[in-house]
Parts: sequence; C-alpha cells; structure tokens
Amino acid sequence: MSSPGNPPAWPDLDELSELVRAAAREELLPRFADVLRHIKHDGSVVTAADHAMQDRLQAELARRWPEYAFLGEEMSGADHERLIQDGAPGLWCLDPLDGTTNYAAGLPFFGVSLALLVPDGPALGLVYDPLRDECFAARREAGARLNGAPLRATARAPELRRCVAVVDFKRLPRELARELGAHPPYGSQRNFGACSLEWCWLAAERFHIYLHGGQKLWDYAAGSLILKEAGARAATLADEEVFAFALAPRSVVAAVDPEIFAQWRTWLAARLVHGG
Repeated sequence: MSSPGNPPAWPDLDELSELVRAAAREELLPRFADVLRHIKHDGSVVTAADHAMQDRLQAELARRWPEYAFLGEEMSGADHERLIQDGAPGLWCLDPLDGTTNYAAGLPFFGVSLALLVPDGPALGLVYDPLRDECFAARREAGARLNGAPLRATARAPELRRCVAVVDFKRLPRELARELGAHPPYGSQRNFGACSLEWCWLAAERFHIYLHGGQKLWDYAAGSLILKEAGARAATLADEEVFAFALAPRSVVAAVDPEIFAQWRTWLAARLVHGG
C-alpha cells in the first residue's frame, strides 16, 4: 500500500514498455502477413500470433507482478466473466494483437494494448505499434508519453466541417450511419481497424474527431487513459464515461479539444434524437 500523499506503487512504465516491446518483436513481427487465421464464434479473426503474444505476456506479467490477476482477449467468455466479477485489487487487461484482420492481411496497422485496472478504473495504459516502434503510455494523473516524450493534445482543431474524422460505421445505429455517409459534418473520414491505436493517434493529433459504435474492454482500457492523460476528450453516445468495469461493448465519441468535442457531440445528439 502507498502512504498518504504518495502515488501508488504501480509497475514502472519503462519496465512494462520494454517487456511489451521485446514480446512484440519476437512474437508478432516474425509472423506478420505469414500466419494461418481462424474465425472465432463471434466472427472475428484470430491467429497463432494472438495466442503466442497472450501466452508470453501472461507468463511475464505473472512472474514480475504476481499480485495482479490477468484478463486477455483470447481467454474464454466464462473466464472473462469470472475475472470481472472477482473484483481483484488489480487486473491486467490485454489485447495481444489489436487489428488482427489487418495483421493477417499484411496491412501495416496493428498493435498491443495493455492496461492495469484497479477498482476505480485504469491506472496504467500502454499501446505499442511494433512496425513504427511507437510506444504510447500513460499513468493516471501523471500524463501521457510517446516513446518517453510528453504527449499532450494542445493544437486547436479546425472547425468541424474541416476536421479529419475516424469513424467505424458498421457498429453505429443504422440511421446515424446513413446520415454520416450522406451528409458528413466533417471534411474527410478514415477507419484504420485497430481501436487502441486509433485512441493514441487521436491523442497525438493525427486526426481530430473519433466515433465508434461498440468497443470491448480490451479495446479501450489503455487507449482511453492515454487519451485522457493527453488532454483530449471522450464520452459514449449516451454522454457517459467510456470506461466501465464490464464486458458489454461501449460506444466512443472523442475529439482533440473541448470546443470541437462539444460541436461533434451536439451534431450527433441531434441525429440520435431524430431517429439516428
């Protein structure tokens, strides 16, 4: 336990970064675009690299920090439920390969997402892009970093109609998706296919606004902390906190600064009220 006034003795982010970097170099990069893929029961893609990365990090984390429990995306649904219900004082939450479809197809946008969850939310978040050797990391109330340098969203976004948006259409309410397709309020739109990196690229101001209709806990646990610590804004479509200690998917509305976030939220709220 930490003493009053001192920060909790959570794991060191630099040590965690080196652990994840080494695992990704040895487990993900050698298999990139040269793996057999399988379809899971929910229709998503899984490869041998997902399992190799999860097994490696589960073992490494248990060896170094045995006091924390472990939840990985590739565990069974029953294990996920048990771990959420157990209420452990600390829980690692891992997506061993975020962007598996990209990875299996040879598309160079995928990463590893790892968060340490404590009873009141994420304490640490780390997202690593092995192809670009970019490690995004954050410690609660201590800011965000990119490869050790401070990461802070400071630039004022352009007006909404000139913004670059990242939008995942397939998980949105149907009428809202149609309205966005027919009458977008932004300047241009992208979708990269790896949620954790999308959070981080927004924090790094590589685009301006973000919308996703449903992310799992391991998709947003690390990225949402990194974005918050970088000073950007996020909420759900229902205007709730994105993070929830639950397995049900959560929607995401986010922007690099408060003013453009308010404009984006207002535009979306109006369409949802009218049937979107």
